Amino acid sequence: MTLLDLTPRVQADARLDALPIAVVGSGPVGLAAAAHLARRGIPFCVFERADTVAAAVRAWGHTRLFSPWEHLIDDAARALLADTGWQEPPGDVAPTGDALVDEYLTPLAEHPAVAPHIRFGATVAAVSREGMDRTRTAGRGRAPFVLRVTESDGTAVDTLARAVIDASGTWATPAALGSNGLDPIGLDAVAEHVEPALPDVLGRDRARFAGRHTTVVGAGHSAANTLIALATLAQLAPGTRTTWLIRNRAAKRVTTADDDLEGRGALGSRLEQLVAAGRVEVVDSFEIASAAPHNGGVRLSGTRGQTHDSDLVVTSTGFRPDLAMLRELRLDLDDIVEAPRRLAPMIDPNVHSCGTVEPHGYRELSHPEAGFYIVGMKSYGRAPTFLLRTGYEQVRSVVAWLAGDAESAGRIELTLPATGVCDAGGGCC
Repeated sequence: MTLLDLTPRVQADARLDALPIAVVGSGPVGLAAAAHLARRGIPFCVFERADTVAAAVRAWGHTRLFSPWEHLIDDAARALLADTGWQEPPGDVAPTGDALVDEYLTPLAEHPAVAPHIRFGATVAAVSREGMDRTRTAGRGRAPFVLRVTESDGTAVDTLARAVIDASGTWATPAALGSNGLDPIGLDAVAEHVEPALPDVLGRDRARFAGRHTTVVGAGHSAANTLIALATLAQLAPGTRTTWLIRNRAAKRVTTADDDLEGRGALGSRLEQLVAAGRVEVVDSFEIASAAPHNGGVRLSGTRGQTHDSDLVVTSTGFRPDLAMLRELRLDLDDIVEAPRRLAPMIDPNVHSCGTVEPHGYRELSHPEAGFYIVGMKSYGRAPTFLLRTGYEQVRSVVAWLAGDAESAGRIELTLPATGVCDAGGGCC
């Protein structure tokens, strides 16, 4: 091949290398990616749809995490913050989501190496390649990524990047109430009676729940948190009733007999006590088929002809990834879990809990679309077993690979307790 043949490619590669790396989302994992990029001196831009960092964490900020501070701080972020005189919280204390934001994520976002690179009010609506939809192959790897970004004033702009790290999470896309993965027929007619996961029952949302009958749908730890809060409210506000509706005969994921993680085990034990005492009513084997207005509230109808009436319904059925924004990219996702195909067997919720998922990095997160990675909770697809510290290991490996540091990218730098350390927001985490 002649020099003339090489010149256009060299020019294209130089242009690509000059572009920043785009990070979608400013939650804990997105900001960890920013910290690793900043530490390596790699240009980057963080796109955040809200007007503050970690808006999803704020939504469940009243909830206490299972794991203590020692497992919640990324190493690169810690190193950046140490230069500012930041005081690290006590490692053995488990914070609330609000404390996680106030005492760690906000100082990190305000660090001079990170703050100038965050664009607030910037929603990434789609990701593609410059001049290419997903069907075009020639020169694809040398074409910049295009992020279609909607600004807070509604203006749409296209932004170029040499790589994309999607840490947008799953909080904005909860799973459906129906066991078949679909919303129950008639749900729109009762939308005013349906609440998202982890409402602040004892604080901000107290007036909404006090003196009313609330049904919590779901068998995970977010459901358990809400049920315990409602049982507490019932002691303070007469007329408050609580029902736990599950589709199986038992909620084994929450009410396990043994759990080496103290906070998580205590949650299950407390809920079992409330059920035994009759303070939380259980309706099991109920698969929701439809919903309709009834006596100022909602009537849920099951697939076996059962009905259940309630004033309010809390959706604690988990979350799923928003893949619509990635339609023009070439992804390799597992058909069942909707996680990267090489990662999916490692996180299958039918087999694994938080503690049994092995640390993993860029290899397991790679797609046919070179330079694109889904990390954090979204990388787990529909699996509820995400571990925050595992997300930090993901971005450490991915950033090292993008920096050309193959040795560091392929090295595992994470050691976990035997049972793992789970967090609070969304399913196990």
